[in-house]
Amino acid sequence: MACGFINHHHCHYLFSVQANYCFTSNNCSLNSSVPPSKCLMKCPNGYNNPIRFRTTPKASADENPSTAGKKPKSRVAIDREPNPLSILHRLREEFKPGGLGMDILSIALPAALALAADPITSLIDTGFVGHLGSAELAAVGVSGAVFNLVSKLFNVPLLNITTSFVAEEQALAVKQTAEDQKSKIFLPSVSNAIVLALVLGILEAVALSTGSGFLMNTMGIPVDSPMRMPAEQFLTLRAFGAPPIVVALAAQGTFRGFKDTKTPLYAVGAGNLVNAILDPILIFSFGLGIGGAAVATVISEYLTAIILVWKLNDEVLLIAPSIGGKRVVQYLKSGALLTGRTIAVITTTTLATSMAAKGGPTQMAGYQICFEIWLALSLLNDALALAGQTLLASDYSQGNYDLARQVTYKVLQVGLIMGVALAVILFLGFGALSSLFSTDSEVLEIARSGTLFVAGSQPMNAIAFVLDGLYYGVSDFGFAAYSMVLVGFISSAFIVLTAPTFGLAGVWGGLFLFMALRVLAGLLRLSSRSGPWKLLNPDSEEENS
Repeated sequence: MACGFINHHHCHYLFSVQANYCFTSNNCSLNSSVPPSKCLMKCPNGYNNPIRFRTTPKASADENPSTAGKKPKSRVAIDREPNPLSILHRLREEFKPGGLGMDILSIALPAALALAADPITSLIDTGFVGHLGSAELAAVGVSGAVFNLVSKLFNVPLLNITTSFVAEEQALAVKQTAEDQKSKIFLPSVSNAIVLALVLGILEAVALSTGSGFLMNTMGIPVDSPMRMPAEQFLTLRAFGAPPIVVALAAQGTFRGFKDTKTPLYAVGAGNLVNAILDPILIFSFGLGIGGAAVATVISEYLTAIILVWKLNDEVLLIAPSIGGKRVVQYLKSGALLTGRTIAVITTTTLATSMAAKGGPTQMAGYQICFEIWLALSLLNDALALAGQTLLASDYSQGNYDLARQVTYKVLQVGLIMGVALAVILFLGFGALSSLFSTDSEVLEIARSGTLFVAGSQPMNAIAFVLDGLYYGVSDFGFAAYSMVLVGFISSAFIVLTAPTFGLAGVWGGLFLFMALRVLAGLLRLSSRSGPWKLLNPDSEEENS
């Protein structure tokens, strides 16, 4: 911020600037011949938080004998004016247009709506298929579980990796091509992600379509079961939607890296709307039954992918002159780490569900209500984690460690506030909410017994998900994976030991421990200030420069 210094021998100057102007670029320095007015360049990752700076003239020490001989700490000092409404003032400044808080919300809110679109569409599908019969409804449930498992293991890691890599490359590319705003930019990560997504999607389609029978056997569905044939039919047809799903996720990761979560929202919304319109037409009017539901879903997935790729083509060059082998290796390595992490999460939650199921159908039904509400709220936390990941990746890749620190602390602060708010809301309204899922008094009694867990764990959940986003923002995939494996092992052991004696209390305790250990591991990682987390050191930016 050297250009903010006004070299006048006897006068003090007080001026206000917006934090989205960079004073460290364009070769600005104290001895530079560039006028201060030319130094005010738009910062690609800055935030419009008003900061007041007081400049101190070089000769001020001479005029004040008490400071003579003392080395001034800084030429630019923050002007802190007392304000009785400082808390409200800070909130207003943070969440006004251009503030860091508003940047987080502008990314998180559309992302949350996009994440919620798929579950809502699944509920609509379930409603239509449910009119065909219980066997068809059960078949969709089993097939959907298999498809979602594959998506979590392979597709979601690609999405998270693409978001981080694209955010890094896009931030650097903007600096290099700032003078030519109209030209498309070439980001190798985008090309690599699309190619890998297409290959992965084709492999998934072949595996799911040809192995549907084997997968049904793995799920424990006997050949003579009335749901076996419709389940295989649904899964085989749904498999043709694997390529567009993975390509669309790679494109969503790219837009997220651009800090654009509105375009994916519109594309996903359009696809899901078409799905909802086609469902009754294909299922009932054309008489395709459960096959019609699968075809409607596949058509909507291709529409979503086409919209995203079409819009992406307006931003970047999708035809790469060559595929970067080094970046592909990074994708595969990071993908393997996050796949291992996902396996640890699925293993722990599946074990908890299986232990709850041993208590009988009534206990399992009550547990399922609590667990589904618990998972549904994770969409909000995921969206906040995405905002932190995108902003942090952009600032960190450019070496803007001061802004990266602000993002880290601010997103953790917002996560904690959101977690506490959700805890209060659930604690007060969980009874009424759970009654929407069942009218069985015994089931509702069991569900309400989990109120303390579902509500009390929300602050932990929010911080845990935010920490995940921060890991991905600095590509700290190794720690994210290895720590999750250790946390999952400890939590699973706790559930195995306590659930037989304490029942659901042991299961709830194990899941709470699972989230608490994730938070503990994350805070220890950040406090170590090692590896990529050296950015939390106040002097890290000076060392980098």
